[in-house]
Amino acid sequence: MPSLGVPSGTVHPRLTANRRVLPGALRGGIALVGLLLATAVAAPLLAPQDPIEQVDPAVAQGRPPGTSLPEIHLRDGRRLLADRVARLPEGLVAERLGRSESFPAAAVANLTAGGVGDRRRFLLGSDRFGRDVLSRILYGARVSLAIGIFAVSLALTLGIAVGALAALGGSLLDALLMRLVDALLAFPSFFLVIALSALFHSGTVAVVLILAATSWMETSRLARAEIQSLKRRDFILAARATGEGPVAIFFRHLLPNALTPLLVQAALLVGSLILAESSLSFLGLGIQPPTPSWGNMVADGRDLLVTAWWMSTFPGAALALTVIAFNLLADGVRDLLDPRSRGGLPFSPPAL
Repeated sequence: MPSLGVPSGTVHPRLTANRRVLPGALRGGIALVGLLLATAVAAPLLAPQDPIEQVDPAVAQGRPPGTSLPEIHLRDGRRLLADRVARLPEGLVAERLGRSESFPAAAVANLTAGGVGDRRRFLLGSDRFGRDVLSRILYGARVSLAIGIFAVSLALTLGIAVGALAALGGSLLDALLMRLVDALLAFPSFFLVIALSALFHSGTVAVVLILAATSWMETSRLARAEIQSLKRRDFILAARATGEGPVAIFFRHLLPNALTPLLVQAALLVGSLILAESSLSFLGLGIQPPTPSWGNMVADGRDLLVTAWWMSTFPGAALALTVIAFNLLADGVRDLLDPRSRGGLPFSPPAL
């Protein structure tokens, strides 16, 4: 076969230049979102303690990160924490709340030669009720991510349905639906969320429905614009000419080609709705204690930022990292799927 001017065994430089790789933002977004989802799923395995358990809160409350306290198991079923313990021939002496308390050997179930056999560790500190902050952050990830993903799924479905009806249902239906969308967008969205949250019983399902019901409008406008642009293309006219019905055309041609901006919008919306849920929980209108949520964790520690900064700082950092992760994912999806970001075709044949 004749040579094309490229040495055998080498790759043409234009082929190498046009090789498609994942954008850096997408790689970072996938890694962070994957890590967050894996952490949320594995929370029961990763959490060192029960997120709502309060063991001797008078001693455990407000402990700084890295604290490790001896845990005394009494035979009557009680568990007590101490700052320090000492083993004596007749039993155990523990320093608790600045006072020394003695426990006979027969009353302590986990007494060892060195004192007691268990310790309770607070790697990220404890809150005002003596609960482990790390465990609550891990379980809070399950709540926040589940609410964000399910709410976005509902909002995306509703937005696509309304946008498709407006784009394909005729001018009168288009005008009615778009005026409805404009009227809903005229209300400040967060005040609308607060008003609905105050009317309905707070809970995970209620928060998901409220967030979905107040966040589909922009998606519907985007879906309408994309479908209106696509329905005039030649490949849609060809599909109609071959006898395909409107439902088949929508699901086989219109929706797949309109998904690129909708997926970017959905990824951005996840971060926004997680922030909205945290704001509601901060105000006491979202997830109710003792169920851990990053928003109510920040609220629990807002009055103690100077003396117990870890109560609000660590859940706030987790919230910020999650929003950054989904924003990176959205930017990466846009860069990958938008033809204008490729700088040309993904493959150009070499010059002969």
